[in-house]
Amino acid sequence: MTTTSNSWTHAPVRVGLVGAGPWARAVHARVLAAGPETRLTSVWARRPEAARETAAPHGATVAATFEELLDDCEAVAFSVPPSVQAELAVRAAEAGKALLLEKPLALDPASARRLVDAIDASGVVSQLVLTNRYHPATRRFLAEAQALDVSGARSCCLSGAFLGGDFATPWRLEHGALLDLGPHLLDLLDAALGPIVRVRGAGDPRRWLELTCEHDNGTVSQASLSGSVDVERGITRIELFGRHPELVFDGGAIDHEESWPVLRREFATAVRSGRPGELDAHRGLHLQTLIAQALGD
Repeated sequence: MTTTSNSWTHAPVRVGLVGAGPWARAVHARVLAAGPETRLTSVWARRPEAARETAAPHGATVAATFEELLDDCEAVAFSVPPSVQAELAVRAAEAGKALLLEKPLALDPASARRLVDAIDASGVVSQLVLTNRYHPATRRFLAEAQALDVSGARSCCLSGAFLGGDFATPWRLEHGALLDLGPHLLDLLDAALGPIVRVRGAGDPRRWLELTCEHDNGTVSQASLSGSVDVERGITRIELFGRHPELVFDGGAIDHEESWPVLRREFATAVRSGRPGELDAHRGLHLQTLIAQALGD
């Protein structure tokens, strides 16, 4: 899908937002309301006062119920814990709504599979908010990586988010970095080096976890994950080695303000065309399966 033109000739996609936490306010509501490809129509959350605070700056309404939200939109964006998303997104898909989904899809592969099955049965479009993937620098890195004969790779995704603050939420503290940060890093390694067919994990997802990934072409990559280390800012780094100069992806150098217009346009284009892109719910299910492997499930 092209993202180079600023023109948008279709009607904006009317999107309802489920959730009103810090990420919903800082990203989902703001980005979807900015348009011109999308319009934020309404917000529904467990706490009505939080929904009002999220909706008001963008002229959106507050839905009294989830069903009321569905009646007021053609697509639904989710910014809620994965267990809640997995349940409500099934209902949204069954109602014929396109889905903008957070990662991970769910807490376990069975729930993720139920969601994907509902999406397939309904024929609705889905897309994942894998933030790095919508940045031009990431896409340049992946194009370069895919042209190389890589012998091996090492990577990390590290932050102090679980030590306190807005993102030290109950589900993150309980399940740790693998569910929260793992989808980002596994997705990038999988896209750069070829499909991951096996993952082995060692360590504690709530403290520090090491992953060894085997790719279908024989390449081996390693990944370090933690959300509980004192770093000044989050670190996402991938280093690729082979009979070529080292190729490095430095996620810390990315300004995600460049990602959001790409994400918004590609989601709206998918909805209007009825054709999902690469980063749909099936991608999420693949990542969920890899996470389960790493946990030994």
